[in-house]
Amino acid sequence: MLSIIPLSGPSEATDSPIEAFVTCAHQMLDPATPETVRRAIEPRLLAQLPVLRALGVFSLFKLRDPALRAWLDDELAVLGKGLRTVA
Repeated sequence: MLSIIPLSGPSEATDSPIEAFVTCAHQMLDPATPETVRRAIEPRLLAQLPVLRALGVFSLFKLRDPALRAWLDDELAVLGKGLRTVA
């Protein structure tokens, strides 16, 4: 049985980096998310990138949303390695 992680109320203290990233990404992609909320979760999403890159997540998985992928690729490029290494 597949369990679904609730999208509301991510907790920095209890979420793994992957859970935090997925929760934030879902909120960023939800058209119902107000812009002020998007801006507030951006730093939390970006904070997960170094750990996810170190774990090799972006070598295993491809982000399907082109805008989110491009934005995170730019952010990862600043960190020294972009997502474009994955075909």
